[in-house]
Amino acid sequence: MIQLSRICTFPMKSGAILERASADVGPRGIVGDRRWMVVDASGRFLTARTVPGMVRIAAEPVDGGLSLSMDGAQITIPTPVDGPRLSVTVWSDTVQALLARDGGWLSSRLGQDCRLVYMDDHLRRPVDPDYALSDDITSFADGFPILILSEGSLEDLNGRLARPVSMDHFRPNLVVSGCPAFAEDGWRRIRIGTVELALVKRCARCVLTTVDPRTGQRAADGEPLRTLSGYRKAQRGVMFGQNALVTRAGRIAQGDEVMVLS
Repeated sequence: MIQLSRICTFPMKSGAILERASADVGPRGIVGDRRWMVVDASGRFLTARTVPGMVRIAAEPVDGGLSLSMDGAQITIPTPVDGPRLSVTVWSDTVQALLARDGGWLSSRLGQDCRLVYMDDHLRRPVDPDYALSDDITSFADGFPILILSEGSLEDLNGRLARPVSMDHFRPNLVVSGCPAFAEDGWRRIRIGTVELALVKRCARCVLTTVDPRTGQRAADGEPLRTLSGYRKAQRGVMFGQNALVTRAGRIAQGDEVMVLS
Protein backbone atom coordinates (compact mmCIF):
# COMPACT_ATOMS: atom_id res chain seq x y z
CA MET A 1 0.00 0.00 0.00
CA ILE A 2 1.24 3.46 -0.87
CA GLN A 3 1.11 5.72 2.18
CA LEU A 4 1.67 9.33 3.13
CA SER A 5 4.77 9.19 5.33
CA ARG A 6 5.49 12.89 5.94
CA ILE A 7 3.72 16.25 5.75
CA CYS A 8 6.14 19.16 5.50
CA THR A 9 5.28 22.84 5.58
CA PHE A 10 7.34 25.98 5.20
CA PRO A 11 5.51 28.85 6.93
CA MET A 12 8.21 31.24 5.63
CA LYS A 13 9.51 30.66 2.12
CA SER A 14 13.03 29.15 2.29
CA GLY A 15 12.84 28.81 6.07
CA ALA A 16 13.25 25.58 8.02
CA ILE A 17 10.85 22.68 7.56
CA LEU A 18 7.93 22.42 9.99
CA GLU A 19 6.63 18.84 10.01
CA ARG A 20 2.98 18.11 10.75
CA ALA A 21 1.15 14.93 11.78
CA SER A 22 -1.99 16.13 9.98
CA ALA A 23 -3.03 19.20 8.04
CA ASP A 24 -5.85 20.92 6.24
CA VAL A 25 -5.34 21.45 2.51
CA GLY A 26 -6.95 24.29 0.58
CA PRO A 27 -6.62 25.75 -2.92
CA ARG A 28 -3.20 27.27 -2.13
CA GLY A 29 -1.89 23.97 -0.74
CA ILE A 30 -1.33 22.98 2.89
CA VAL A 31 -2.92 25.68 5.03
CA GLY A 32 -0.22 28.08 6.25
CA ASP A 33 2.42 26.93 3.79
CA ARG A 34 4.63 29.74 2.41
CA ARG A 35 2.28 32.56 3.33
CA TRP A 36 5.27 34.59 4.60
CA MET A 37 8.22 35.62 2.44
CA VAL A 38 11.43 37.62 2.75
CA VAL A 39 12.14 40.22 0.06
CA ASP A 40 15.11 42.46 -0.62
CA ALA A 41 15.09 46.26 -0.69
CA SER A 42 13.62 46.25 -4.20
CA GLY A 43 10.79 43.86 -3.27
CA ARG A 44 12.25 40.82 -5.04
CA PHE A 45 11.95 37.50 -3.22
CA LEU A 46 14.92 36.11 -1.33
CA THR A 47 15.55 32.38 -1.02
CA ALA A 48 18.27 30.03 0.15
CA ARG A 49 19.50 29.84 -3.44
CA THR A 50 21.34 33.10 -2.80
CA VAL A 51 21.09 33.30 1.02
CA PRO A 52 21.70 29.69 2.16
CA GLY A 53 21.45 30.54 5.86
CA MET A 54 17.71 31.12 5.48
CA VAL A 55 17.11 27.39 5.88
CA ARG A 56 18.20 27.70 9.53
CA ILE A 57 15.46 30.16 10.43
CA ALA A 58 12.67 28.26 12.18
CA ALA A 59 9.25 29.75 11.46
CA GLU A 60 6.13 28.58 13.26
CA PRO A 61 2.62 30.04 13.17
CA VAL A 62 1.33 31.13 16.58
CA ASP A 63 -1.91 32.80 17.63
CA GLY A 64 -2.00 36.14 15.86
CA GLY A 65 1.38 35.89 14.21
CA LEU A 66 4.58 34.09 13.29
CA SER A 67 7.40 33.02 15.59
CA LEU A 68 10.91 33.20 14.11
CA SER A 69 14.00 31.81 15.80
CA MET A 70 17.66 31.35 14.91
CA ASP A 71 20.75 30.67 17.03
CA GLY A 72 18.85 31.24 20.27
CA ALA A 73 17.30 34.55 19.18
CA GLN A 74 13.52 34.64 18.86
CA ILE A 75 10.85 37.12 17.80
CA THR A 76 7.09 36.95 17.35
CA ILE A 77 5.73 39.03 14.48
CA PRO A 78 2.03 39.96 14.42
CA THR A 79 0.13 38.93 11.31
CA PRO A 80 -0.69 42.14 9.41
CA VAL A 81 -4.40 42.53 8.75
CA ASP A 82 -4.31 45.94 7.08
CA GLY A 83 -1.79 48.69 6.55
CA PRO A 84 0.72 49.20 3.77
CA ARG A 85 1.11 46.78 0.92
CA LEU A 86 4.37 46.24 -0.87
CA SER A 87 4.78 45.34 -4.52
CA VAL A 88 6.79 42.10 -4.42
CA THR A 89 8.09 39.81 -7.13
CA VAL A 90 8.25 36.00 -7.13
CA TRP A 91 9.92 34.88 -10.35
CA SER A 92 7.79 36.57 -13.03
CA ASP A 93 4.79 37.27 -10.77
CA THR A 94 4.28 40.65 -9.09
CA VAL A 95 1.69 40.88 -6.30
CA GLN A 96 0.71 43.32 -3.56
CA ALA A 97 1.60 41.72 -0.22
CA LEU A 98 1.04 43.06 3.28
CA LEU A 99 4.18 44.43 4.93
CA ALA A 100 5.01 42.83 8.28
CA ARG A 101 6.99 44.56 11.04
CA ASP A 102 10.03 42.65 12.21
CA GLY A 103 12.07 45.61 13.48
CA GLY A 104 15.11 44.65 11.40
CA TRP A 105 15.37 41.19 13.01
CA LEU A 106 15.73 39.40 9.67
CA SER A 107 18.13 41.97 8.22
CA SER A 108 20.49 41.50 11.15
CA ARG A 109 20.44 37.69 10.85
CA LEU A 110 20.77 37.54 7.08
CA GLY A 111 23.33 40.33 6.78
CA GLN A 112 21.44 42.41 4.24
CA ASP A 113 18.55 44.83 4.04
CA CYS A 114 15.33 42.83 3.74
CA ARG A 115 11.69 42.87 4.70
CA LEU A 116 9.06 40.30 5.64
CA VAL A 117 5.73 40.22 3.79
CA TYR A 118 2.52 38.24 4.25
CA MET A 119 -0.01 36.81 1.80
CA ASP A 120 -3.51 37.41 3.16
CA ASP A 121 -6.65 35.77 1.81
CA HIS A 122 -7.36 38.73 -0.49
CA LEU A 123 -4.11 38.22 -2.37
CA ARG A 124 -4.51 35.75 -5.22
CA ARG A 125 -1.48 34.52 -7.13
CA PRO A 126 -2.47 32.43 -10.16
CA VAL A 127 -0.73 29.22 -11.17
CA ASP A 128 1.08 29.31 -14.52
CA PRO A 129 -1.77 29.10 -17.09
CA ASP A 130 0.20 26.50 -19.05
CA TYR A 131 -0.47 24.07 -16.18
CA ALA A 132 -3.54 25.42 -14.36
CA LEU A 133 -6.73 23.43 -14.75
CA SER A 134 -9.05 26.35 -14.02
CA ASP A 135 -8.54 29.37 -11.75
CA ASP A 136 -5.90 27.62 -9.63
CA ILE A 137 -3.93 29.74 -7.18
CA THR A 138 -0.81 29.20 -5.11
CA SER A 139 1.06 30.76 -2.20
CA PHE A 140 4.60 32.18 -2.29
CA ALA A 141 5.81 28.70 -3.39
CA ASP A 142 7.90 28.73 -6.54
CA GLY A 143 4.91 27.94 -8.71
CA PHE A 144 2.55 25.24 -7.47
CA PRO A 145 0.53 24.51 -4.30
CA ILE A 146 2.02 21.06 -3.55
CA LEU A 147 5.29 19.22 -4.21
CA ILE A 148 5.27 15.41 -3.91
CA LEU A 149 8.28 13.09 -3.70
CA SER A 150 8.57 9.39 -2.93
CA GLU A 151 10.96 7.70 -0.54
CA GLY A 152 11.80 5.27 -3.34
CA SER A 153 13.08 8.10 -5.53
CA LEU A 154 15.36 9.34 -2.75
CA GLU A 155 16.62 5.81 -2.10
CA ASP A 156 17.49 5.47 -5.79
CA LEU A 157 19.45 8.74 -5.70
CA ASN A 158 21.25 7.89 -2.46
CA GLY A 159 22.34 4.60 -3.98
CA ARG A 160 24.32 6.63 -6.50
CA LEU A 161 25.84 9.13 -4.06
CA ALA A 162 29.07 8.79 -2.10
CA ARG A 163 27.45 10.92 0.63
CA PRO A 164 23.70 10.25 1.07
CA VAL A 165 21.38 13.21 1.54
CA SER A 166 18.13 13.62 3.41
CA MET A 167 14.67 14.20 2.00
CA ASP A 168 14.85 17.71 3.49
CA HIS A 169 17.35 18.72 0.79
CA PHE A 170 14.42 18.63 -1.65
CA ARG A 171 11.80 20.43 0.47
CA PRO A 172 8.70 18.44 -0.53
CA ASN A 173 5.30 19.05 1.00
CA LEU A 174 4.21 15.43 0.83
CA VAL A 175 6.45 12.37 1.07
CA VAL A 176 5.01 9.00 0.09
CA SER A 177 6.24 5.46 0.72
CA GLY A 178 5.45 2.00 -0.62
CA CYS A 179 5.99 2.68 -4.32
CA PRO A 180 8.92 2.16 -6.71
CA ALA A 181 11.39 4.95 -7.45
CA PHE A 182 9.90 7.64 -9.67
CA ALA A 183 6.43 6.09 -9.64
CA GLU A 184 5.13 9.59 -8.97
CA ASP A 185 6.29 10.66 -12.43
CA GLY A 186 3.45 8.67 -13.96
CA TRP A 187 0.65 9.71 -11.61
CA ARG A 188 -1.97 12.14 -12.88
CA ARG A 189 -4.60 12.14 -10.12
CA ILE A 190 -4.34 10.90 -6.54
CA ARG A 191 -6.44 10.92 -3.37
CA ILE A 192 -4.99 11.24 0.13
CA GLY A 193 -7.45 11.38 3.01
CA THR A 194 -10.27 13.59 1.75
CA VAL A 195 -7.94 15.55 -0.55
CA GLU A 196 -7.63 15.07 -4.29
CA LEU A 197 -4.65 16.31 -6.26
CA ALA A 198 -3.81 16.65 -9.94
CA LEU A 199 -0.13 16.10 -10.69
CA VAL A 200 0.62 18.45 -13.56
CA LYS A 201 4.37 18.99 -13.88
CA ARG A 202 7.58 17.31 -12.81
CA CYS A 203 9.68 19.54 -10.59
CA ALA A 204 12.87 21.05 -12.05
CA ARG A 205 15.54 21.15 -9.35
CA CYS A 206 18.10 23.86 -8.71
CA VAL A 207 21.11 24.78 -6.58
CA LEU A 208 18.91 24.88 -3.46
CA THR A 209 19.18 21.08 -3.33
CA THR A 210 22.91 21.47 -2.57
CA VAL A 211 22.24 23.46 0.64
CA ASP A 212 22.47 21.39 3.82
CA PRO A 213 19.18 22.01 5.68
CA ARG A 214 20.91 21.65 9.07
CA THR A 215 23.94 23.91 8.56
CA GLY A 216 22.86 26.25 5.78
CA GLN A 217 26.10 25.47 3.93
CA ARG A 218 26.23 24.76 0.20
CA ALA A 219 28.01 21.55 -0.89
CA ALA A 220 31.29 22.42 -2.59
CA ASP A 221 31.00 19.39 -4.88
CA GLY A 222 27.57 20.38 -6.17
CA GLU A 223 25.89 17.25 -4.84
CA PRO A 224 23.27 15.90 -5.04
CA LEU A 225 22.37 18.05 -8.06
CA ARG A 226 25.44 16.95 -10.00
CA THR A 227 24.53 13.27 -9.75
CA LEU A 228 20.84 13.94 -10.44
CA SER A 229 21.74 15.81 -13.61
CA GLY A 230 23.50 12.70 -14.88
CA TYR A 231 20.33 10.63 -15.08
CA ARG A 232 17.30 12.85 -14.46
CA LYS A 233 17.99 15.66 -16.92
CA ALA A 234 15.19 16.56 -19.31
CA GLN A 235 14.51 19.40 -21.71
CA ARG A 236 13.23 21.66 -18.93
CA GLY A 237 15.79 20.83 -16.26
CA VAL A 238 16.80 18.19 -13.74
CA MET A 239 13.56 16.56 -12.64
CA PHE A 240 12.86 15.15 -9.19
CA GLY A 241 9.34 15.04 -7.75
CA GLN A 242 5.96 16.16 -9.02
CA ASN A 243 4.11 19.45 -8.67
CA ALA A 244 0.40 19.20 -7.92
CA LEU A 245 -2.77 21.26 -7.88
CA VAL A 246 -5.55 20.84 -5.34
CA THR A 247 -8.75 19.69 -7.05
CA ARG A 248 -10.56 18.83 -3.82
CA ALA A 249 -9.77 20.47 -0.50
CA GLY A 250 -9.86 18.50 2.74
CA ARG A 251 -7.67 16.98 5.42
CA ILE A 252 -4.67 14.64 5.34
CA ALA A 253 -2.70 12.77 8.00
CA GLN A 254 0.48 10.75 8.19
CA GLY A 255 -0.29 7.13 7.41
CA ASP A 256 -3.16 7.92 5.02
CA GLU A 257 -3.39 5.65 2.01
CA VAL A 258 -2.39 7.28 -1.27
CA MET A 259 -4.84 6.16 -3.92
CA VAL A 260 -3.70 6.55 -7.52
CA LEU A 261 -6.81 7.46 -9.50
CA SER A 262 -5.10 7.82 -12.87
